Amino acid sequence: MINIKDQIKKLQSYYSPKIIAEVNNEYVKIAKIKGDKVPWHMHEKEDELFYILEGSLVMELEKQPSFTMQRGNLFVVSKGVCHKVSSKKECVILLIESKTTLHTGNVKTEITKLIKEQKNEKNQL
Repeated sequence: MINIKDQIKKLQSYYSPKIIAEVNNEYVKIAKIKGDKVPWHMHEKEDELFYILEGSLVMELEKQPSFTMQRGNLFVVSKGVCHKVSSKKECVILLIESKTTLHTGNVKTEITKLIKEQKNEKNQL
């Protein structure tokens, strides 16, 4: 059994998803977001599920109006849709992604994390 509240307490840095479980070919991840460092990106072959655990998250989708997700909201970004997320205050999200999903798609930035880093997250806030 996994206690998500305990896992959130272990998060040490923003923009650094931590894998907390695996289901079939999917990773269940949690991450803290604060600010707007996530670049515009897309996942060509994978959908991405966002569930807000704490705070609020601004979801931006290319060629669509942005919207704010609140605690308890769930949204799936379909494969091939260019998107980015941000948060003015700290926000904690749960993600469900295929194991092949690259953190920031094919865009590499200072926040991009490899799967091995998501399994053993050590960066500081």
